[in-house]
Amino acid sequence: MGYPTEFLDMQQIAATFGTWQEMGLPLSAGDVVRVTDDTQMALAVGEALVAAGAGTPGPREAAAALTPYGVEVALRKHFVSWLHDPDNDRAPGQTCLRACANLERGMRWQDATVINSKGCGANMRVTPVALVPALSGGQRSGIAQLQAALTHGHPTALAASDLTCHATWLLAHRCPLDELLPELRSYAQKSRNTYRGDWLGDLAAKAGAPDPASFIAFGWDECLRALDIAAQALRAKDAERDPCEAVGASWVAEEALATALYCLLVTDGHPRSTVQRAAHSSGDSDSVAALAGAFAGAHHGHTSWPPEWREAMEYGARITALSTSWDAVD
Repeated sequence: MGYPTEFLDMQQIAATFGTWQEMGLPLSAGDVVRVTDDTQMALAVGEALVAAGAGTPGPREAAAALTPYGVEVALRKHFVSWLHDPDNDRAPGQTCLRACANLERGMRWQDATVINSKGCGANMRVTPVALVPALSGGQRSGIAQLQAALTHGHPTALAASDLTCHATWLLAHRCPLDELLPELRSYAQKSRNTYRGDWLGDLAAKAGAPDPASFIAFGWDECLRALDIAAQALRAKDAERDPCEAVGASWVAEEALATALYCLLVTDGHPRSTVQRAAHSSGDSDSVAALAGAFAGAHHGHTSWPPEWREAMEYGARITALSTSWDAVD
């Protein structure tokens, strides 16, 4: 739903789509809703994890199969497949295109990544990681950061992806909405100095950081500031305000996370309203809607979506196959 509103200002969006409460599905030929690169890459991440071992019978056996090397190999393969997919025509980000092309050339991923990019392409695709059963907290964090780092090497991209994944995990485990931001703040503060070297290798050194702990702490501090901005905006509880004006335009990872959380919480987590409010925004509308929708879906389950939405979704069979394999979140 954020596809046709991205790159429009609020006056243009209102003139075309009416109020945010009136927004409907942007149906194309054949009554199908075309997704954006956000959903395409989220599928790539989820399907890469299945290929790496997450589809192994038995959740604990599957979790044990997900090693840094195996996950990196699978992600590389699926990201390169996405790069050449004929459907990859939905305004993909330049960072993702450049890094995936480097990965295809066989470069070491720490050399292939765009080291100074913290674009929201890092975390728009991370939410499937949160739904893999039986992962340890460290494993989930490492996978979330690695999938970001293959294309976006900035510490804020890594921290925001980890925090986005944790938000999804909390919501899938029935975290009350009024406890979500405090839980995320606590997680970020505890994670400030933890560099996942087993997953990230020498990325911090490649970035020229004085040490790994200070490298990753910079990213967590930017995420903490973004959470504070969202919390401040939520005090007004004004669902009519443009979310991207209230929190951030969301072209970068920490703003996309914070703005999506704002959309979830300002609408009290109602699934349809969460996505409508996120898509009816002046910034990176499709990424905000992708994350906000993932949060609402994790909190309520896939049956909370209107049947006509589920039936019209592009890649419906792939989405269903991936999501139902992990319905019994451990």
